[in-house]
Amino acid sequence: QVQLVESGGGVVQAGGSLRLSCAASGRTLSLYAVAWFRQAPGKNRESVSAISARGGTTYYADSVKGRFTISRDNAKNAVFLQMNSLKPEDTAVYYCAAEQGIVAGGPLSLNYDYWGQGTQVTVSS
Repeated sequence: QVQLVESGGGVVQAGGSLRLSCAASGRTLSLYAVAWFRQAPGKNRESVSAISARGGTTYYADSVKGRFTISRDNAKNAVFLQMNSLKPEDTAVYYCAAEQGIVAGGPLSLNYDYWGQGTQVTVSS
């Protein structure tokens, strides 16, 4: 099975940028669709973005379209989330998740088998 570790979180002012990384070990990440989710205190976990195994198709939640970009480098066994024009409402713990094959319910659903531990993103106003 694949193990996932997120990094790149931190504290940034509104309007700033961060780049999150999701590094995989155990198996080649190129076999997996990968998604980013986030969870703010007191709120449900929500989808942010997803990318197909080969990287040809990307998906975004409406709240981040035009600001966030997901990408992957299968040679590095990693997926990235470039976050620009950050807003205070983007503050959350960000998780990456992986699923081999088709994701039941669609790429932005929560139906992923493998999850990282999360990285905190805090956007100050």
